Amino acid sequence: MTPGSAWRGFRHDVIVTGVHIPEAGDLDAMLSAVDQLPFIVILFEGPELLTVGANAATRAVLPGREVIGRPCREVLSDLAGQQFIDVFHEVYRTGETVAGRQWRVHLDQPDGSVNEIFVTFTIMPWRAPDGSLRGVIGAAFDVTEMARIRQAAEAETAQLRRRYEQTLDVITELQRELLPPGLPVLPGLQVAASYLLADADTAAGGDWFDAVARPDGRVALVVGDVVGHGITASGAMGQLRAVLQERLDSDASPGEALAAADRFAGRMGAAHATTVCLAVLDPANGELTYCTAGHPPPLVVASDGTTRFLPATGGTPLCTGGVFPVRQDRLEPEDLMLLYTDGILERPLSGSSPSAELARVAADAAAGRALRDSGTTATARVCAQTIELLVRAGGHADDITLLAVQRVSVAPEMIIELPADPAALRGTRARFGEWLTALGAAEHDIFVLQHALGELATNAVEHAFGDTPPGGDPDRTTIEVRAALTAAGRVEATVTDHGGWRSPVREPIRGRGLALTAQLVESLRVEPGAHGTVVTIRHPLSRPARLLTSFDDAPSVREAPAEMSISELPGDEEAHVRVDGPVDATSALQMQRELLRRSRGGTVPITLDLTGVSHLASAGVSALYRIAEQHHEQKAQLTLIASAGSPARQILDLVGLPVTP
Repeated sequence: MTPGSAWRGFRHDVIVTGVHIPEAGDLDAMLSAVDQLPFIVILFEGPELLTVGANAATRAVLPGREVIGRPCREVLSDLAGQQFIDVFHEVYRTGETVAGRQWRVHLDQPDGSVNEIFVTFTIMPWRAPDGSLRGVIGAAFDVTEMARIRQAAEAETAQLRRRYEQTLDVITELQRELLPPGLPVLPGLQVAASYLLADADTAAGGDWFDAVARPDGRVALVVGDVVGHGITASGAMGQLRAVLQERLDSDASPGEALAAADRFAGRMGAAHATTVCLAVLDPANGELTYCTAGHPPPLVVASDGTTRFLPATGGTPLCTGGVFPVRQDRLEPEDLMLLYTDGILERPLSGSSPSAELARVAADAAAGRALRDSGTTATARVCAQTIELLVRAGGHADDITLLAVQRVSVAPEMIIELPADPAALRGTRARFGEWLTALGAAEHDIFVLQHALGELATNAVEHAFGDTPPGGDPDRTTIEVRAALTAAGRVEATVTDHGGWRSPVREPIRGRGLALTAQLVESLRVEPGAHGTVVTIRHPLSRPARLLTSFDDAPSVREAPAEMSISELPGDEEAHVRVDGPVDATSALQMQRELLRRSRGGTVPITLDLTGVSHLASAGVSALYRIAEQHHEQKAQLTLIASAGSPARQILDLVGLPVTP
């Protein structure tokens, strides 16, 4: 294609309508110059946007196409879904220029392949000498190489960012492993803690907290701060925490424990100038012994809402003098004490008195005057809301650790007498759960202990009273359940019956209760006797602390149904069934019969969703084994579904029944 043929409309315009008519040689030279421009130039004329000009750069990116005299939609048909054609027509309609930067373009090639280029373009109105709109001019630079360089740089930056974030994740995970997995639940105390990592792009640092239940019933509370961030600070923190925990667990005084940590820190450069606040509290009488080794002193929020900071003891940071004097104080009933690191005080936008601001916000949170988080303890509110309210406006430059403890009334021992009737067991589980919740037990421990106690009570009902005639001694037709929280933070629960051991007379879907209980709790002891059997379980209680990288939304809690229900889900030839609610000694046989009915005696494959099961007793496990055996005999598939962390999944994993994730 010659330059003249490529610029038909432009040649006609210059020759016919131009004010000055150049010589033909001059016109050809001008058109040749335009044709040699190193960027894309294309002209469209009239409402149909007929192509009247396209320079060599344009023809190069549109090889093999008939261009001149054909409408834009036909010439650029492969761009129909890429917005360009719409832009050309929009410019002609409005007379307004449109520009774009590094747009990605896919162009069909004669061999069937697709050429990807990037263009930076300007599409402008083409006006006649009288100002009327004649068409549209498109000009574009092929910036593919520049875009590829940008993409490569962005990809490299993203990869480096991912590596950096993975490094931070490793350090954060290390921090989680080095901090205590939970806080003890103790009689007469509520304990809570929160740890908030510094603002984004800062690795976890050397802050830590600890609460150690001592053999004498007292509790040691520790908050410390190793200088710096990263793996070195986290490693030093973990070692110092281990030294202090070992000494405090061995009944060392605060001064003795800190002296041992000081000696250890002297052999580890990263621990130099670590600050620590260590307090030992007796929940029974409120006596408090504490030391501030270069650390901010504790804050006390009294039961009447007044606040006071305990006097600093004059102790030195580790490796800076080895002076650790202690002071005495006392917490009254309902008083709350807060230990913290200086990250909560050294905020970028903190006021002239950050300590006074901390005291005010903590008092409001303790009294429930701040955010309305119903159902939480005062210590949990102080640890969560104080951080949120103080840092949400101006952020925080350092990690923040809060550890709160409050003297509360000692929960009384739980004593329940119930008839030897399986129907009474469900109410006992509920009462036990309420008692554990009042102690401050975590959800997992409540699940474990409810399950274990339910198994033991079921065993007593099933096995212990077969020889008691109707109307016999009422003491021999009841069982007693007792539970108490020990000074060491362990629940000790007993189930006592007054009958003689016997084999169950019902359909035998039982027999796994004690074995399952032994896997769930820390210890199990069975003491049979001539006048009955006493079964004792012990299990430690702990509550998780909050380790945050940002503020977490409270998880929603779905109310578990009180009765078991079985519902059919859509399916083809296979049965799909969902079970919700408790599957215990009362409902297990009903579930077994119903599922075998729906699977036609095990001859039809069945998928059983147990995610909604709130309690899966050993009777339910036995029923599932019977159903599985029936399907195996009939060569039909049984698929069990239970989401990770659900009550049913925890039990199924313990007993070895295969579950589909």
